[in-house]
Amino acid sequence: MFYIYNELNPHGKKLNKMGNKSTTDILKEAILLEQRGKAFYSKIASETKSEAVRKVFSMMAEEEDQHIAFLSKQFAHYQKHNSFTVNAPHTEDPSEEVAMQVLSAEMKKQIGAASFEAAAIGAAMDFETRAVNLYAGRAETATDENERATYSMLAEWERGHHKWLMRIDKDLREQVWYDNSFWPF
Repeated sequence: MFYIYNELNPHGKKLNKMGNKSTTDILKEAILLEQRGKAFYSKIASETKSEAVRKVFSMMAEEEDQHIAFLSKQFAHYQKHNSFTVNAPHTEDPSEEVAMQVLSAEMKKQIGAASFEAAAIGAAMDFETRAVNLYAGRAETATDENERATYSMLAEWERGHHKWLMRIDKDLREQVWYDNSFWPF
């Protein structure tokens, strides 16, 4: 059950905006979310007939692996020291952005907006939205500076994934609209 900030739980204790979830609970939830994302992305990569989609979802599964490793280290450190580690900020790799643009163009040629792969992109957007919401929400309520920085960085990383997936989804929809003369002009 979730409570609003400054409300009291049934035991009379104040709770933060994330409800009664402890730091450990949030870390466990984050790791599980990343594991589910990795499993989903790996499954899509193994089942698609599109090489571009396979590359994209394989790359995303690898990134989820990085998130799992990162969060697992934070979890272990938190369990031992009751604090978060100081983290280097995540920076986007410019070559990765170029690769994603090339793969986006290939994907548009290889899949349609109503295909299995397009549906997977929509589901992936939902995964990324959940991750952004979890991380941004925890960053907002964290009182520890390193915890706030950790969740802010993760939220930003997931926003990048979401933004890229949204761009592909938009391009696929526009392609269908164009092919079917759905444009109002």
